[in-house]
Amino acid sequence: MPETDTSRRTPESADERAERRTRQRFARRQWARRWMRWKLVVALALLVALVGTALWLVLFSTALSVTEVEVSGNDLLSDQKVLRVAAVPEGEQLAFVDLADAERRVETLSEVKDADVTRAWPHGVLISVTERTAVAVVELGGTLRGLDEDGIVFRDYKSAPRGLPRVRPTTSTGTDALKEAAGVVSAMPEDLAARIDHVEVQTIDQISLVLRDGREVQWGSADESDLKATVLTELLAVQDAKVYDVSVPGSPTTR
Repeated sequence: MPETDTSRRTPESADERAERRTRQRFARRQWARRWMRWKLVVALALLVALVGTALWLVLFSTALSVTEVEVSGNDLLSDQKVLRVAAVPEGEQLAFVDLADAERRVETLSEVKDADVTRAWPHGVLISVTERTAVAVVELGGTLRGLDEDGIVFRDYKSAPRGLPRVRPTTSTGTDALKEAAGVVSAMPEDLAARIDHVEVQTIDQISLVLRDGREVQWGSADESDLKATVLTELLAVQDAKVYDVSVPGSPTTR
């Protein structure tokens, strides 16, 4: 009689197959959860390492310290003068440089209308300068100085540049009156400004122009200067007179 093969596996029942598949699905879900937790831990560890490295580089490493300071936009001022006044500390961590303080120092220069100081990573600082532009020349204490549109005196001239009218203040002329005179000159169209020899300033509302041919224009204050310039241009074209009064532009007079 032949022997029975006891090693042969008994076929699974339907219930057993279902139970085995359930166990397998459960095991896969457990593994997936553990893997997800490990991925989060690894990602968090990498993030912490990256942030720590970045902070170390920015705050402590010499790799991001100031080694270069550049100046742009300057013509009247030398790079050396701007750098000296800005006093940006080379070797300091770039992140710690007080940009606003450097801007304030540069803007104390009379030639500077505006300054912008920015970081130029990884180790530079850029100082961008906007210099003042003269609209007239004023003689103060025997020296010819440039006068910008805001009434700021900011540079010296050996001789008056061609094309710029000269402002002649009196000994009692204050800074407010100079600012008014600058507003008058700034309102002039180029063709009219070219005809002006000089501007006489006594007070803020006693400003007059002397044309290159000797004729005089009583201007008043800087109020309505654009309209006054238009009225004067029209009067010069149609009326030959020695004195033009446009201080009240709606009712100009000549004599």
